[in-house]
Amino acid sequence: MFKVDEEFFDMSASLCDAADAALYGKGTYYIMQSYWPTAGDQPDASKHDKQHSQWYNHVNKYVLSKTLKSEEAPNTTIIGENVVEELKKLKQQDGKNIQIFGSPGVVRSLTQKGLIDEYWIFIYPVIIGNGIPLFKDIKQQIDLTLISCKTLKSGAVALHYIRN
Repeated sequence: MFKVDEEFFDMSASLCDAADAALYGKGTYYIMQSYWPTAGDQPDASKHDKQHSQWYNHVNKYVLSKTLKSEEAPNTTIIGENVVEELKKLKQQDGKNIQIFGSPGVVRSLTQKGLIDEYWIFIYPVIIGNGIPLFKDIKQQIDLTLISCKTLKSGAVALHYIRN
């Protein structure tokens, strides 16, 4: 697939440092929860794994799911009903950013409802020929303004947009 390196991990860490909440769809949450709580405790853990594991274990996690009813994990809240209203309340609270990792279905849904303020889109110099389209089924035009663009040593391009 694509190459991630220390430069990418450093950029990811700075984005995480700017957030005190993480938003996931159920599938992405299960993937994250199966790895990150203990990733930093492993004897061969990288600097990135240690940093992200610590962030993950302390960040407030919100999982959008109509089927997941409760979660035993610390700092985890399931939002299954009144999603728009609950997220609007969450956005109005004091604090840092709310970060969405992966979760393309969540990104599409929240984009359609105008609930995403900023997008970080990473384009890698790889054509895989399949996958989940990020903006599939978006019905309306959404104007964005490019805030920054950085080319990483790997050839990936990090694009930072805000919604107009």
